[in-house]
Amino acid sequence: MPSSSPRQESAACILHVDMDAFFASVEQRDHPEWRGKPVIVGSGPHERGVVSTCSYEARKFGVHSAMPSRTAFQRCPQGIFVKPRMHVYSEVSAQVFEIFEHYTPYIEAVSVDEAFLDITGSVHLFGGRVALAEKLRVEVKSTCGITCSAGLGPNRLLAKIGSEQRKPDGLFEMPFDAAGIQAFLAPKPVGILWGVGRKTNEALLKYGFRTCGDIQQADPRFLEQILGSAAAESIRAHAFGVDFTSMDDAAEAEKSVSREHTFPEDEGNRETVRQTLIDLVAEVGRRFRRESRWARTAKLKLRDAAFNTLTRQMRFDLAARDDMTFRHLALQLFDAEWPVHTRRLVRLIGFGVTDIVDAPEDPEPTLFGADPRVAERLKRERLAAALDAIHARRA
Repeated sequence: MPSSSPRQESAACILHVDMDAFFASVEQRDHPEWRGKPVIVGSGPHERGVVSTCSYEARKFGVHSAMPSRTAFQRCPQGIFVKPRMHVYSEVSAQVFEIFEHYTPYIEAVSVDEAFLDITGSVHLFGGRVALAEKLRVEVKSTCGITCSAGLGPNRLLAKIGSEQRKPDGLFEMPFDAAGIQAFLAPKPVGILWGVGRKTNEALLKYGFRTCGDIQQADPRFLEQILGSAAAESIRAHAFGVDFTSMDDAAEAEKSVSREHTFPEDEGNRETVRQTLIDLVAEVGRRFRRESRWARTAKLKLRDAAFNTLTRQMRFDLAARDDMTFRHLALQLFDAEWPVHTRRLVRLIGFGVTDIVDAPEDPEPTLFGADPRVAERLKRERLAAALDAIHARRA
């Protein structure tokens, strides 16, 4: 007999939006002659380095993100290899996120090309959740020239699963009732669930747990013996489509500004992860400076292949709002956790600033004059403002 399912009372509506082959799509947009052809963004075909992303045409040859570029060339010698243009991708990302704000103020950025939107309170303004999602997708395509895939669900987990169903350039509405959710998930492989990485999947397969339905039917006590109490409880809940996490509400969002990036596959190249962090810092800085505020603390987040999450934080010397200060502390935290020549695998990296104040709270002048750190802070802020202005003109 199947055991009773976990309960989650929720009337929420979450939309997950994922830009299709984002970097490659931007390149195909800017180079019409490349449309319909295998575009591979990353290191050159004969260089040491990896693929950042690739078009769907390249994926048909077995090319994928994080693959060595030399391997990608072997599989797809006719591929068009392109160096990343991160400043362009960041500009397009900013445009996309501005479009999201047309539909809801409650946005949780996962990376430059992925976000969760809580549209619970705005669906009635657009004729329903499907109509809202389709209108958003049309606006992204017409404004930015790229496509996105989207999923609708009662929580983040199901919305994410939904967006994977009709990629690329598709929309999928998940069931919103408990029975429908359970039936939909039952035949799906356990690997679609959050918390089921390679090692956990192997452990479950060892005991014959291949589908979400197998987990739904399992004795919770046996799952605890295999996985441990916390992991078993979480994975079992997810198998029923229950996700106890929630998006930050408006009040909570004001307490921090952050961005995360989830790699398509576990990433072991330290420089790739470090560069991703630098890109995230730039995005956080631009979004943070939309309002007049300063942050006193920086946070680094790393999640490994087994979904173990590490967070580290450090206070700024003075409250800050400029990219240079953000980047300096972010890299200091990163280098301390991942020294050069150290091996590790990372699934997700995130950066954020918190402990936000409305004024920089500079130290008082002394008999010897103003604190030189204040002059340096002002100089960095002016530089950041100038770069923001340039970025806005390009957008």
